[in-house]
Parts: sequence; structure tokens; C-alpha cells
Amino acid sequence: MLASDQKLNQNGLSATSKQVLSMRDAVFAEWEAQVRLLIKGAQHILHPTLLNTLPVFYDNIAEALTPNHPRTDATSNTDIAAAHGDERARMTSYEPEQIVHEYQLFRDAFSRVADEQGVTLSRAEWSIVNSSIDNAVRESIRKFTEMHKSFRHKMAAALSHDMRSPLSVVVTAAHILTIGTTPEKTPGIARKILDNGKRLDTMIEELLDALSFNRGPKLPLELSEFDVLKLANAVCSDASVSNDAACSVIGSSLTGYWCQNSLRRALENLVINAGKYGDGNGVQIKIDEAHGRMLLSVHNSGNPIPSDNHEHIFEYLWRDGGIRDKNGWGIGLPFVKSVAESHGGSVAVDSSAASGTTFLIDIPVDCRPFVV
Repeated sequence: MLASDQKLNQNGLSATSKQVLSMRDAVFAEWEAQVRLLIKGAQHILHPTLLNTLPVFYDNIAEALTPNHPRTDATSNTDIAAAHGDERARMTSYEPEQIVHEYQLFRDAFSRVADEQGVTLSRAEWSIVNSSIDNAVRESIRKFTEMHKSFRHKMAAALSHDMRSPLSVVVTAAHILTIGTTPEKTPGIARKILDNGKRLDTMIEELLDALSFNRGPKLPLELSEFDVLKLANAVCSDASVSNDAACSVIGSSLTGYWCQNSLRRALENLVINAGKYGDGNGVQIKIDEAHGRMLLSVHNSGNPIPSDNHEHIFEYLWRDGGIRDKNGWGIGLPFVKSVAESHGGSVAVDSSAASGTTFLIDIPVDCRPFVV
């Protein structure tokens, strides 16, 4: 399974949940065809980026369809929908209405495939599916908007700072001309005004380009081909030596193109945190692959992260004053986020008392087309 709580199999799920899982590939085949046909800008988005975190969201829906499951809908206990909106802001030229349209097409595809395959949902089950999609739309749009708003604030601050230098030259030179100067100096002063005016024009063009399409800051990466299973086993082996909590790895060999150094550091951060904040019952690394995406997750049991903190834990230097230890500097999780985003993907958290805590790195298997 691909659900964000690192569930390993379909044990304990209802018959309806299992039927929904069995039609996942058909739903996404139908959905992708409609998105590429109907949504402007989607035609040239590569397959792994187009699907991004949606397969995980889909399996969360399947879990929520099981009665008495801790997940009441696909967005409860997790920020996976927000990760979708964040990635759309960074990796595409989408506007908010295109995200809404995607989810509308997702609902339509789900309904059509269910009809075609004879999967019958009760009114209560359809309510779960619809509330999952409606909540995902809100969370995705909120994160998408926050991403662009934050970027605009940063660019405005940088612009106001950087433009002062050429603007100062223009004002000073113009002032000299107004009070009079020797004829032989006039061409040189005018040239300074012209040159710095051109600098300002270039800076404004760059700002407009950045505001119209933002991919955000990225880490410098050195991509190479390697097996992530070997990397996970190495990290787990080191963690088992340095921590009391046992570490285990599940999943199959998966070879792709990533930055081995940064991905190792990100995984080490997650494993160390999982051992530190878990209940001592071990840390589990899981490797999955779906639709050209690698899903690398780290799970621990114990006290959950409060849902109100899910949107803050990836912020630089943020520390929780509650159950989380204050000794850290709040750098590890923001670094994990930077690694995932720089690889053209996302990171998400799923945390509840019933399911424990899972951090999920969801990135393309071959990151070369997404790393500039």
C-alpha cells in the first residue's frame, strides 16, 4: 500500500476498501488522460510530477472507507494534500483554478471507474470520498497560495534592497545635472543614468519572470544512479549502532537517479528523530514505487505530533514547546523538505495516536529532468 501511515498490507481493511485499492491504476489512467486533455499547462508536465502525491492520497481514501479506521477521511492526521499544493506551486505554472479542476476530474474518474468495475459504495462511503476530495481542495489551495504569497514577500524585500543601489546613482546623477556641471562631464553623468536605468529595467523584468513562474530555491545536487535500498540499509545499520531503538527496512531494490549525499542526510535526520521521539519500539524505513515516484518513508510509534503543528514542523528554526524536545535547532526537518523539493518532489507527515508517526519523502525515481 502507498498510504501515508506506512501501512504494509490490506489486512484489516473492509471489502470496499480493497475493491477501491484494486481500481487505483485504472482511476489514474482515466484521470491523467482527462487532465492532459482539459487542463491548460498539463500537457507537457512529466508523468511523475503530474501524479505527485495523489496515489498516496488515493490509498488514504481507501483506508478511510474501512469502518472504525483512525482515518476519518483521506486528509485526517496528514498534510499530504498540502504537499500536493506546495508541489504544484513549485513545479508547474498552474493557477488555483487548475488545482480545483484536477480534483474535480479526480472525482469524475473515481466515479466512472467504480461504475465500470461494479464497485458499489454506500451513501456514507461516498460521503467519505467526497469529503476527502473537498478537504484536499481546500488544503491544496491554501498551501499553494501560501507558497506564492511567501515568495512574493521575499522577492519584494530583495527587490527593495537591491534596487536602491542603481536608483541612488540615478537620483544623484540627475541632481548633479539640475545644479549644473561642466559640458565635458555631462555625457558621463547621462551615461550613468542610462546604464543604471537599464539595470533597474532588467531587475524588474527578472522579478516579473520570477513572480509568473516560481520554482523556489533548490539545493545544489550531484545526481548519480544508485539503489535506494542499499542506502536505506546503510543508514539503518548505522542508526541501530548509535540508538537503542532497533531499525528495520522493508521494500524492494529500487534504482534511480538522486543525490546520494543529500538523500542520505535527509534519511539520517528522519531516522534519528524517529528513534529520539518514538516509544522505543523501533524505527521502520519503507521503500515503495508508484507511477515513476519513489516513496521513502520512516515510521515510529509513540506520542503523535499535534495536527496543529503539521504545517510548522518543516519551518526553519521552528521548535515545539510541547512534547517535542527543545534541544534541537529546528534545522533537520527543513533540510529534509529542501532535499525532497530540490529533487522535484515533496515531504509529508502522517501522525496519530493509533497509527504512529510517518514521514514520507515522495520524489521522482529519475530526478534528472527535474533538477536544474
